Amino acid sequence: MASSLSYSPVAFVGASASDLLRSSSNGISGVPLRTLGRARLGARRRDFAVVAKIRKGKKHEYPWPDNADPDVKGGILSHLSHFKPLKDKPKPVTLEFERPLVDLEKKIIDVRKMANETGLDFSDQIISLEKKYQQALKDLYTHLTPIQRVNIARHPNRPTFLDHVFSITEKFVELHGDRGGYDDPAIVTGVGTIDGRRYMFMGHQKGRNTKENIQRNFGMPTPHGYRKALRMMYYADHHGFPIVTFIDTPGAFADLKSEELGQGEAIAHNLRTMFGLKVPIVSIVIGEGGSGGALAIGCANKLLMLENAVFYVASPEACAAILWKSAKAAPKAAERLKITAPELCKLQIADGIIPEPLGGAHADPSWTSKQIKKAINESMDELMKMDTPELLKHRMLKFRKIGGFQEGLPVDPKKKVNMKKKEEPIRKTSDLNIEDEVKKLMQQRLDAKESSVTPPQSDLDEMINKLKREVNREFFEAVKTMGLKDRFVMLREEFSKVNSVDHLVHPALKDKIEKLRDELNQCLPAAPNYESLKYKLDMLKELSKTKSLAEKNYKASTLKQEINKKFAEVMDRPDIKEKYRALKAEIENSGVSVVQDLDHGLREKIVKVKKDIELELVDALKSLDLDVEVVNSKVKELSEQQTSFSDVKVKIQELNEEIKEGIENVIKSSDLKDKIELLKLEVAKAGKTPNAVSKNRIAALEQQIKQSLAVALDSSNLKEKHEKLKAEISKTIESSEGLDGSLEKQYAKEDDSTYAEPRVEIGANRTFA
Repeated sequence: MASSLSYSPVAFVGASASDLLRSSSNGISGVPLRTLGRARLGARRRDFAVVAKIRKGKKHEYPWPDNADPDVKGGILSHLSHFKPLKDKPKPVTLEFERPLVDLEKKIIDVRKMANETGLDFSDQIISLEKKYQQALKDLYTHLTPIQRVNIARHPNRPTFLDHVFSITEKFVELHGDRGGYDDPAIVTGVGTIDGRRYMFMGHQKGRNTKENIQRNFGMPTPHGYRKALRMMYYADHHGFPIVTFIDTPGAFADLKSEELGQGEAIAHNLRTMFGLKVPIVSIVIGEGGSGGALAIGCANKLLMLENAVFYVASPEACAAILWKSAKAAPKAAERLKITAPELCKLQIADGIIPEPLGGAHADPSWTSKQIKKAINESMDELMKMDTPELLKHRMLKFRKIGGFQEGLPVDPKKKVNMKKKEEPIRKTSDLNIEDEVKKLMQQRLDAKESSVTPPQSDLDEMINKLKREVNREFFEAVKTMGLKDRFVMLREEFSKVNSVDHLVHPALKDKIEKLRDELNQCLPAAPNYESLKYKLDMLKELSKTKSLAEKNYKASTLKQEINKKFAEVMDRPDIKEKYRALKAEIENSGVSVVQDLDHGLREKIVKVKKDIELELVDALKSLDLDVEVVNSKVKELSEQQTSFSDVKVKIQELNEEIKEGIENVIKSSDLKDKIELLKLEVAKAGKTPNAVSKNRIAALEQQIKQSLAVALDSSNLKEKHEKLKAEISKTIESSEGLDGSLEKQYAKEDDSTYAEPRVEIGANRTFA
């Protein structure tokens, strides 16, 4: 839009203020015609143009329609609400535990479609499937676990606060703003009527889709939202409107801006104010109620919960992350937190449960809204009969009765900062109970073994830990009865103070410990609880042996399965199968039934194929981190020679045991023990970079220990035994070499080939022929 005007700079000389401000009805653009006439008589003339452009602004979307229906449900003012029915139907969301129901539903749809397409009668099958579906639906939703109820409460298609409000009220007008500069969309407040009675409604509002969730901040209010709710509470209290609050939030919004604006102060102000309001308050948890964000509008005379709603101080995921260091333990945390409606009613935190239809978010929400309306009317009818003092006392007592208290108990003094934490007292368990538990556990393992089922390892570990605690308790009781408690505690403290690198202890302290141990071993049989201690210790040894055997069997079976799997993979390879089939066909075509009758070339092929398969198997086993060695099988004479080798091996082991025993006797009967302990201490003190003094000390101690050992061993007959055994080993080796040579000659005479039956040896104790 543009306008232009030509005038002279002297045109307005002599014009009065009233002329200049006069309406444009007498001139152009507010300039009088008389002044314009004078302008034409000017001596000089200059052109001047004024151009103005209007920027195109964004059209504001007002909720009021062009043709407002005055007879709409809720009254004509309901057109002011931004909350409209969704244009597109929300996408169905199936929870993990609901998948069996969806599969049954798909089967019913498929059968009906087949009946329509073919014209056949499948009514019996449809009725049977529908009965099965209804039974499965009932079984599932009547035995929900706490974490399943949490998932239902968080379902994206679950009805929101405004869905319920527009369903239960005849008229509803939303009220906005906290009168502090902002209107938080995460909390919605308004006045509505139910059966002609006015109520102040307020509640957390989540979105029905991603766009709405972003707009509503996923139902997490800021301080502005709580201050808006506070303003409406004062408004309701002034006009005498009963208050109904709907709770559905994961918690108050915890961003930096909210904290700066006083999130905690806003919640605390609401808590304090709600306890002083003189009108009845009913709170209904319709989804999840998280922490102080829910409690800020939940301090009511009555707290009602939908059947599948949850109310908690911390979400199961947060609790699991704190206690078990993993959010995967959320199901366990949900069970321990007691957050579902039935559990909270037992704890007298919730005052009632509003039933929901089977199917959760997939069921008709209107039925739930009717139940909510009924619960509000019943609760308000009861509360409206109370006068103001009685109503305030009722609200106070509701929260005062939550929890339990014990009075008159002694209070422990404050602990110091670095004081050791107090150990939990070990509860004494009767021997009979432990014996019964051990017998029951062993019987369960036997039954599982007979039925080829792997018994659970956790029960065995738990019982072993329990027995360890019992053995420690019994031992400490025995120490107290023998009067050795003070010495025991003192030695334990000294041992804990020692800078023990690689468990090195000073010889003097070690002597004290050994003396106390010997004294305990002598006096222990005289202790009153010796029999109980011995019995529990024997049970512990038995269970530990069982655990070790079970672990060994499990490792062996696992290794066997892996080896068999690798063997199957190798033998099922196409190239191996092809080689085997070609060799088998060639042998069958030769017409020979005995291996010795085969010609030289064919036998060489057999040896080559076997070697190829053998190498493939060895590579497969090595991939399992196994030590593999391929050896050729010997003839009968070699087995006899192996017997002599085994005899020599036994003699070597016996001699080693004698040498070891002799060294131990020498150490015990001389001062070698102290020297060895001093050597360990010197090495530990020197560290990785010893100085010259430390090196000399260590070398001197080593030389003294070696000389003492040499003198002690020379005085015994161990040296003679060693020389005798050495000669016997040499003789055995020589005889084995002669046998190998004769065998080679024998094979050379019978056949020029070097064919032999291979064998694969794995590790030290596993052989696969």
